[in-house]
Amino acid sequence: METLVNSASPIVEYPDFRLRAPSSPVVDFGSNLSLLIERLKDTHAAAGGIGLCAPQLGIAQRLILVNVDGDDYGSSTYVNPEIVSRAGLGVVEESCLSLPGILGKVLRAAAVRVRAQDERGNVFERDVSGLHAVCIQHEIDHLNGKLFIDRLFWFQKFRIRKLVRQLEDSARELASSAA
Repeated sequence: METLVNSASPIVEYPDFRLRAPSSPVVDFGSNLSLLIERLKDTHAAAGGIGLCAPQLGIAQRLILVNVDGDDYGSSTYVNPEIVSRAGLGVVEESCLSLPGILGKVLRAAAVRVRAQDERGNVFERDVSGLHAVCIQHEIDHLNGKLFIDRLFWFQKFRIRKLVRQLEDSARELASSAA
């Protein structure tokens, strides 16, 4: 893993190809991981939202941060997270820091049991529900190269197509002006 500076980072935005790449498991639980976790926390604090993952900083590592105000879990870091069970289903409205201005309703489990590691590599399992559970599912999708817009119902995909095209056009214009 690269050496990191402890500071907020720009968030990778759609259609950047890095958002579609599956992330690698974290294997080094040393100081670089601690710095990456601090970078995630700093970026989250600067950007807002309820969750963030390493791929949104351009780093293809399986690491997520979830911080839902007022829930029982506080600010939680999950290294190499995986969902081991799900319960209940509900339609929830989601957005994403990597897809500014886009909202949509997706089907998510209401509660999940997640298995992960802490920053020292210790394995733990946690049962979570509500918005925290939704956020974990959303962030794990990122780790697998999937975005919430991939889960939208067809009529919602149709409704947001103009916004998605605007993000793609802006990225093309930025790339051509940089060349």
